[in-house]
Amino acid sequence: YKIGTSGHPNTWRQELKPGLHSAPGWKLFGKVPPRENFQKDSKIIQQEYEARTGRTCKPAPQATRRKNFEFEPLSTTALILEDRPSNLPAKSIEEALRHRQEYDEMVAEAKKREIKEAHKRKRIMKERFKQEENIASAMVIWINEILPNWEGMRTTRRVRELWWQGLPPSVRGKVWSLAIGNELNITHELYEIFLSRAKERWKSFSETNSENDIEDAGVSVADREASLELIKLDISRTFPSFYIFQKGGPYHDLLHSVLGAYTCYRPDVGYVQGMSFIAAVLILNLEEADAFIAFANLLNKPCQLAFFRVDHSMMLKYFAAFEVFFEENLPKLFLHFKSYSLTPDIYLIDWIFTLYSKSLPLDLACRVWDVFCRDGEEFLFRTGLGILRLYEDILLQMDFIHIAQFLTKLPEDITSEKLFSCIAAIQMQNSNKKWAQVSENNNVTKSC
Repeated sequence: YKIGTSGHPNTWRQELKPGLHSAPGWKLFGKVPPRENFQKDSKIIQQEYEARTGRTCKPAPQATRRKNFEFEPLSTTALILEDRPSNLPAKSIEEALRHRQEYDEMVAEAKKREIKEAHKRKRIMKERFKQEENIASAMVIWINEILPNWEGMRTTRRVRELWWQGLPPSVRGKVWSLAIGNELNITHELYEIFLSRAKERWKSFSETNSENDIEDAGVSVADREASLELIKLDISRTFPSFYIFQKGGPYHDLLHSVLGAYTCYRPDVGYVQGMSFIAAVLILNLEEADAFIAFANLLNKPCQLAFFRVDHSMMLKYFAAFEVFFEENLPKLFLHFKSYSLTPDIYLIDWIFTLYSKSLPLDLACRVWDVFCRDGEEFLFRTGLGILRLYEDILLQMDFIHIAQFLTKLPEDITSEKLFSCIAAIQMQNSNKKWAQVSENNNVTKSC
């Protein structure tokens, strides 16, 4: 993985004409666009044509329908009951009866599909209602019982089981902050100091350098604060379907600030591609300064530090530990990958760099983060094995190129129930050794 990014962000946005929308408003996936052109009514189009050409369009003759029908056909399905045109031979009685039977069968089949769809919708609504009830009851437990007694309850079996089910969105940010901790002792005031420094550097860059100069500097000079300008190039690629993070969106400047402040806080690390996804997820769940504190402490964990500092030797040791459990849990798929010389770095780097927030749907990625905050780095690699288990049958039919492409962009219909069922089936134990012991044998330090 390369420090920073290259290329220009997509800065397109809809230009609003004055007077059309004084307050266009925001949607999660974009700005409400002004409607400039309305479709003309067909009568108006006809009148304009007649005025321009001097011709008068005669109305089409009304199609004559059979009067002996007890109902009017409402779709093309019912056309099978119609008589043939007068210039064709009439239907025989047998043919008419057969068409009536076919029509009745089609109507019956349509009714069955409609009933099936109605039952499906009802089931989905019932499951959603049950899920909302569970979230509401869990929220009460977290707020009234667990959070006030955090240190005493966080490791209890009851809390761990509740944690596995996913954190209620209303307490997610708070629990993440407590679980990640603040070993670096960063304060809100310290964040403001580094944010001010970042703003000064941005101002200095805009006055003295061109964009290309900054891009070159970002990867060549020892002081990685020069990678500040590279953040601008990467933000537009962060959750591109969420307009809130794009230029002009309400969270764009917040994301820019957190990443800029971190780059000044840790010039030895600087900005690395993938950081923007982690910061964006934290911003969605925490206030600005708290998001920065969680971000800095999270990236200070051994696993994240090894990847973001591109410590190749440490990364290889993590991959080696991962392969031990890969072979133990999914031997057939392991051998299939080996036959194509497909190594873990091809798919794991992107997953670890963004903590799955780029690869998985956002709500599912947040649930992965929930348990990651509970179990530490082990769960990141366990999740990776869970994904491989979920799609094992499909992957066994693919070659190198298709496997790499598939794991880079996972199916969008992946559900938390299926994924977490597969994750739960993964045993992080090899020859009576757990992840911590295997990773220690590979000189990998366990993350808290």
